[in-house]
Amino acid sequence: MPKKIFILLPDGVGLRNFAFSNFHKIGLEKDFNVTYWNNTPFDLKKIGFDEIKIKNAKPNPLTDSYKNARKHIELNLSIKREKDTVYDSYRFPFSFKSIKSAVKSCFAKFFISINNSEKGLKRVREKIKNQERETEFYKGCLETLREEKPDFVFCTNQRPILAIAPLLAANELKIPTGTFIFSWDNLPKATMVVETDYYFVWSQHMKAELQKYYPYIDENQIFIVGTPQFESHFDQEIIEDKKKFFLKHKMDLSKKYICYSGDDATTCPDDPQYLSDFANAVRKLNEQNNRSLGIIFRRCPVDFSGRYDEVLSKNKDLIVSIEPSWEKIGEGWNTVLPTKDDINLLTNTVYHSEMVVNIGSSMVFDFICHDKPCGYFRYNQENQVDKNWDIFTCYKYVHFRSMPEKNPVFFMDNPISIADSIEEVLEDSNQIKAQAKEWFKIINQHPPQLASQRTWEAIMQIVK
Repeated sequence: MPKKIFILLPDGVGLRNFAFSNFHKIGLEKDFNVTYWNNTPFDLKKIGFDEIKIKNAKPNPLTDSYKNARKHIELNLSIKREKDTVYDSYRFPFSFKSIKSAVKSCFAKFFISINNSEKGLKRVREKIKNQERETEFYKGCLETLREEKPDFVFCTNQRPILAIAPLLAANELKIPTGTFIFSWDNLPKATMVVETDYYFVWSQHMKAELQKYYPYIDENQIFIVGTPQFESHFDQEIIEDKKKFFLKHKMDLSKKYICYSGDDATTCPDDPQYLSDFANAVRKLNEQNNRSLGIIFRRCPVDFSGRYDEVLSKNKDLIVSIEPSWEKIGEGWNTVLPTKDDINLLTNTVYHSEMVVNIGSSMVFDFICHDKPCGYFRYNQENQVDKNWDIFTCYKYVHFRSMPEKNPVFFMDNPISIADSIEEVLEDSNQIKAQAKEWFKIINQHPPQLASQRTWEAIMQIVK
């Protein structure tokens, strides 16, 4: 009888990796009964998947405050242990914009003050679990699991508090659980909210980080699988003909295009100005170096602002905006959901671009899948939207310490030098690409196109 595997989607973040990749297909091929335990608004039945919708997902009122306290305590302990203040940059300021947010912030600050130690952290972790076990949501999860009797519950994201109750319910019923560490920078940021029997990580590097920041996790609980997010780049069947792609997006077939990958307003308040600087540099290359270059602007999928409008209008002869194919279901960033179409769109955008430029993005790895280089901006704007924002903070983050010594990206250190940097890379990018490939091997298990396969093989070991 096939083993029943529950794929827990506490939010839309896991859709791209575990619903819109080959993950589901491979699971069926391996004779698993795959059911999505779905807390997203997306209707997976429309694409032929078995799903059980999660209803009345509501955490304990204090859980969010305890979660924030846990994050701050973990960061405090990292600073103390490593004598490294970089961890301060991972904090989000407490919000006092409304009565509700102010109350939550006050509770969190109080919980931090009385639990700011290893023992205190353990108390907070236990408090979160005890509180969630008292909720109606937890009781509903128990009911679902008793009825469905899955052999394994796999959580697609370690961050959401709405994943805690379902996993605790599985634990209560002795159903093994696992979680995927969603992003390459998550572990140093203290984003772990759930605790499971098994952990699925991108690489040996991430496994070492997991054991460093969470020493209570044993080595035999960790599986190195990679991440499905890069698999589409190796699927030749989704690559569109150049003429078709260019005509669809009103691009000039006589031009070569560089992709500008945008950031959200929090990550980079000055992103429109960097786009403007880049457009000026490309225009200079076209006029002075007889280049025929254009720019593909791919905005951050959760940025629906009009902050780029002026730059795009001013440079409409140069910039083609290809909007990500995401759906906005609600107001929060986590209610903006990816679609399967966007996976194909991103893959083709990479394939039909010469390179990508941005600020510290993992797009470097998307592009190196297609043997294409990446450039990072590394200077502050003279007129900043937020005077307290500093681009150099980004490159001090722990995940950038995994870079090879020789640069796997090229850096643009001022507006004047951008054109020369681009010209050099257009002429010869072999060394940069070689280093980017080495970085990718550090960050993500290779071959990258087999991540879903390795994940199912790990699940087979757990439920055998």
